[in-house]
Amino acid sequence: MFLDGEDWRAKFRDFQTEAWRLETLPQYLVPQEAEEIEAFRAGKRINPETFSCEYTARLKRQRREGRRQGRVHVVTRPLSEYLEFEFSRYYRPHALAGEEIRILDVTGRENPLPGVQDFWMFDRTTVVLMHYEADGKQISREVYEGDPAPFIEYQRIALAESVPFLEFLRG
Repeated sequence: MFLDGEDWRAKFRDFQTEAWRLETLPQYLVPQEAEEIEAFRAGKRINPETFSCEYTARLKRQRREGRRQGRVHVVTRPLSEYLEFEFSRYYRPHALAGEEIRILDVTGRENPLPGVQDFWMFDRTTVVLMHYEADGKQISREVYEGDPAPFIEYQRIALAESVPFLEFLRG
């Protein structure tokens, strides 16, 4: 089953305890971000302490409700321009709003998750595979129909091998 529109939004509205993502690409081409990327290239920055949008408001609400959202992004250095943008524009304010963001830096070491594609997992029962072109353009989202156990293991490995986002920035 392919997800889009209201069905996709419902995954974030209706999860009970946890929404979690694995990100593996150095770049995501999102047309809605084009203007923000240009502003980033021009040196315009946001204040993550005061930045607010619908997404950060949702993260704060979920936290108050006892629901968690997190992700691990697999990276290599030097970081791509997109990752520098994403870290400053999204990750900082999202981490401050309560998203549990971690970084798995595989620079100079073996990737513990070779060949694992991007996915979202909701309540450790529903997995949504994220399909992308090689350049990071999203093709589709697909509900995985099999056993979620391998994805739970991928999450375990990703969490064990990564560091919190803010710690990554300091180190």
